[in-house]
Amino acid sequence: QVQLVESGGGSVQAGGSLRLSCAASGRTFSNYYMAWFRQAPGKEREFVAQINWSSGSTYYSGSVKGRFTISRDNAKNTVYLQMNSLKPEDTAVYYCAADPRTGRYDLWGQGTQVTVSS
Repeated sequence: QVQLVESGGGSVQAGGSLRLSCAASGRTFSNYYMAWFRQAPGKEREFVAQINWSSGSTYYSGSVKGRFTISRDNAKNTVYLQMNSLKPEDTAVYYCAADPRTGRYDLWGQGTQVTVSS
């Protein structure tokens, strides 16, 4: 079964840190782009960060650059999102997604809630 399973969400105070994990299974993801998106209540889903699984190159949205770090562990087939200096506006459901280099993310996880209080 092909799936992405997120974990690591929770509640934290502003300025704190969380690390999200995305466990990928069911296919080989080495040629994929992997990304994190988020959706806050009443807002559109937005891109957060992307990693090229094979090369490790990364890309971030302007709102998280310098605070969040995306990485992957080949042995564990897992993608991470380290989130530091969290702000209340980072509160959202965070989703992991996979793009087989078609320009379209066609596989999504179920999401994990992140809540940052001021």
